[in-house]
Amino acid sequence: MLSEAKNRILTQVGPGTPMGEYLRRFWHPIAGAGEFDETSVKAVRLMGEDLTLYKDLSGTFGLVDRHCAHRRADLSYGYVEETGIRCNYHGWLMNEKGACLEQPFDDVANPGHKGKERCAIKAYPVREVAGLLFAYMGPQPAPELPIWEPFTWDKGFVEVVTADIPCNWFQCQENSCDPVHFEWMHDNWSLRQKGQLGPYSPKHFQVAFDEFEYGFTYRRRREGQGEDDPMWMTGRVALWPNGFYLGGHFEWRVPVDDENTRSVTWFFTRLPIESEHLAPKKAYWWHAPITDENGRWITSHVINQDIVAWVGQGRISDRTKENLGASDRGIAMIRNRFFDEIEAVAQGRDPKGTLRDPQAAACVRLPIATPKLFRDGMSRKDYLSNWWFAPRLKDFRWHAGQPAHVRDAFRRATLGEDYDALIGDVTR
Repeated sequence: MLSEAKNRILTQVGPGTPMGEYLRRFWHPIAGAGEFDETSVKAVRLMGEDLTLYKDLSGTFGLVDRHCAHRRADLSYGYVEETGIRCNYHGWLMNEKGACLEQPFDDVANPGHKGKERCAIKAYPVREVAGLLFAYMGPQPAPELPIWEPFTWDKGFVEVVTADIPCNWFQCQENSCDPVHFEWMHDNWSLRQKGQLGPYSPKHFQVAFDEFEYGFTYRRRREGQGEDDPMWMTGRVALWPNGFYLGGHFEWRVPVDDENTRSVTWFFTRLPIESEHLAPKKAYWWHAPITDENGRWITSHVINQDIVAWVGQGRISDRTKENLGASDRGIAMIRNRFFDEIEAVAQGRDPKGTLRDPQAAACVRLPIATPKLFRDGMSRKDYLSNWWFAPRLKDFRWHAGQPAHVRDAFRRATLGEDYDALIGDVTR
């Protein structure tokens, strides 16, 4: 268990808090670029700060204060221009660097005035990579944004899925270093939801945790798995500081404030060899529901099941009442690393995983337990009978609520226009 004071250090993310200042030294995915196919401006809240995210008419993204420098009107109701966002109240124009470009009445009444120079607003840099929008909210100079190797892959179908989680980010992130929950939450609970009383899935009998430059790996052996099994030899990645990497997708738990988290996930699904030319040029974005029509948590899909565990701990988990066991060594390791890292940053050092070399950041490799599954192609015939891809054609297993147009776009990219006939019994 942790003391109340240490729990506060891990969970408070606002400006000036130890963890808030630490997390601000990383680039965080905050939205899908595809969100801005539908809107040009949206209100966002990140790490306790109220902000406005927009895409101007030139295609430039900006992340600025929610409020105009003039009389504090809400800029999320502003409108974009060729450069910047204009306040709908009196027309002041701000750009992505927070500079005030125009003060329409003052510019006419007092030509040459210097008022604009005193009216900058808070602004943070935004970069678009692989269909994701990343923001950096920390001190300058900003570190390099890591381009994770999967972001460079082609010949696949990419989805960005977001969800709003009503609890603290850290109880979501701890899930990333907890292998045993797969046995019970995703395997056995799924069986029970289907009305099956057994047999239960293979038990875990060995787990191991290792730290590396960009996070931690957990490795596991279950009944029937030898020491040559990829999940024991390589395992999965708890990506520092708030991510999870499984080879075919990333998950990030981005703090909204102390009691809310935005889940941002990026999925890459390799297409069959015959369909490589059909790979979409864009990433499909959608927002996932987490409750059903009765207000109950959705429990049918993998990440939805995780969410039940996260929110079940309350808005902020009370770690003074927990009792850690042998399977929780990875959780203890990442907690201790955060405490050490926060102290290191307070002493002026770069945090774990910081990249300052643009060449090193251009393609960052991470451990992958089954790389061929995600990177190499196979024929359509093999695709339709493959244990991983055939179910993917039937349903998106990670999040509930995949829109029909995204599902159909994936099937069309996989099998062509006559996908329904080719899929056959797989989707019925």
